[in-house]
Amino acid sequence: MAKQTKARARGKSVQNKTEKTSAQEKKVPALKKMTPKTATAKAVSETKKHKERTARTRNEEKSEKSAKANTLQKNNLRTEKNVTRIFTADFWGENLQKIAHHPKMTALLLGVLLTAALPPFYYTVALFIAFAGAMFLAYRNEKFCTLAAIGYWFGFGYFGAGFYWIGNALLIDVVQTGWLYPIALFLNGAFFGLFVILPFMATKLGRNVVTKSMLLAAVWCLVSEWLRGFLLTGFPWNPVSSMLTFSPAMMHILSLFGTYGVSLILVFLASVPAIWLVKPNKMRFYTAGSFVLCVWLGIWIYGGHVLENRPKIPDGQSLVVRLVQPSIPQTLKWNRETLEENLRTYIDLSKENDNGYVDFTVWGETAYPYDIEYDYNHNRMLTSAVPPYGYLITGFLRREHDGYKHTAYNSFAVVNKKGEPVGWYDKSHLVPFGEFLPFRKYLPDWVKPLASVVAEFGRGEKYKILQVGDYPAFAPLICYEVIFSDEVVKKGLAKPTWAVVLTNDGWYGISAGPYQHLAAAQMRAAEEGISIVRSANSGISAVINPYGEIKALLPLGTRGATDALVKPDEAYQTLFGQYGNKIPLAMSGVLILLALVCRLFARRSE
Repeated sequence: MAKQTKARARGKSVQNKTEKTSAQEKKVPALKKMTPKTATAKAVSETKKHKERTARTRNEEKSEKSAKANTLQKNNLRTEKNVTRIFTADFWGENLQKIAHHPKMTALLLGVLLTAALPPFYYTVALFIAFAGAMFLAYRNEKFCTLAAIGYWFGFGYFGAGFYWIGNALLIDVVQTGWLYPIALFLNGAFFGLFVILPFMATKLGRNVVTKSMLLAAVWCLVSEWLRGFLLTGFPWNPVSSMLTFSPAMMHILSLFGTYGVSLILVFLASVPAIWLVKPNKMRFYTAGSFVLCVWLGIWIYGGHVLENRPKIPDGQSLVVRLVQPSIPQTLKWNRETLEENLRTYIDLSKENDNGYVDFTVWGETAYPYDIEYDYNHNRMLTSAVPPYGYLITGFLRREHDGYKHTAYNSFAVVNKKGEPVGWYDKSHLVPFGEFLPFRKYLPDWVKPLASVVAEFGRGEKYKILQVGDYPAFAPLICYEVIFSDEVVKKGLAKPTWAVVLTNDGWYGISAGPYQHLAAAQMRAAEEGISIVRSANSGISAVINPYGEIKALLPLGTRGATDALVKPDEAYQTLFGQYGNKIPLAMSGVLILLALVCRLFARRSE
């Protein structure tokens, strides 16, 4: 039975194998039966399909590339269209209209922006944005009252922000005077903003942007700078022309036209681009831009040419000056407990290294805190700072007694090796509200106690020239006397070949003030063609050549001493040095006359 079952199973297995074999044999003959013609046709079909797939893929890639190219072309066209649109009225019209509807606020912001072009920042683009924007406002708002408001707020922003550092003097004693800081900021803008009203009101007489710009520049020169330079003794700080002191080549134009004349040129140059703002298009943009660029490059090329071809003076014909800058904090300068220590600091710095070859050691304003005429004990200390074969120049407070009347002078002394003053100068141009109080005797009684904190110094002789030994004569100046254009040298007298400025910028700390004060000294050197030696108690001490270049420097906040060469023979006669402020006044008159003539002809043509 078992054997029959095994035999039956064996039989089924053999049968299954036979069926599989027959199935395989059926398939093989099917392949074997395919003719060569059929196989070739099938291969051709497969190749055709592959080519179609490849062609389809290539077409898709070409389509994709074409789409990308079209997209890029559209983007380029759109970009070009947008760039072109920037020059058109459509793009600017709406935004400029919004600006024109808020002239006072816009003028205030533009005035603040203008200070970014001042030392030590020198963002020159701010000069063009500010004046072009202000001219646009003046063009769109032609009522006298609106123009006066635009000018006032423009001036408020410019002078309020530009004179911010003045308030730092009130922070020396924070408890007593610190609260006056915001009031000082406001009053600076409120008062000096008045000097900008007339320049903008004058634009009413112009027929177009160019003639309006001529009137703005001319009256700005006359009122905002020249008049500001002498009204109430004057404060011509931060003229527009000081924005060129970043470059001796650019600054050299001062030797031709002076501070106020160069300001006139810059105001006109910066206002002209408004011809594009009032009607934006490519032609106006390129015309204004080309004009500005040509004048700017002309100033730079002229200055560079003069500097490159100036005469070379040998070092052997030079004076050696030693600048001493102790950087004593203002809180300690007049502290009775530190007066002698301060004096020793000056003396130690003066004797650093060898001073046997030094012709002049120069200290700062009121550096010697004692009476140089009668305090013999401290004068003996002073003699150790005098060079063996030279002189010490120092500032001090001189007192004059006339019966019961005592007058103090902010003075400048040249001291010999014996400790004797062999020449001195009393400051003649006093600082209002600092060294004297205008209209003091007319003040009401309730104000007089507050006014008593302001000193009342005497005035010295103006345009004094000092000469000691065999050295070339020089002009003495104290502090802010150097900011007055055409007041360093009196026309018609023998011209000194160098000047010495004693100052103390410690009142204003680390701020823009000391840099702007230094820029003023550079401008006087370039205007008059003389070297200037500037020594500061605290601030920036420097030696400046007749081309406005700084040849030696003690940076702001630095304590130390440095020796430098001064070349009196490098001095030369400049056009401005010969004619002074007659040049910018004549330039202003010509521009005003030209603008009025253009207005007259325009009326006749109508």
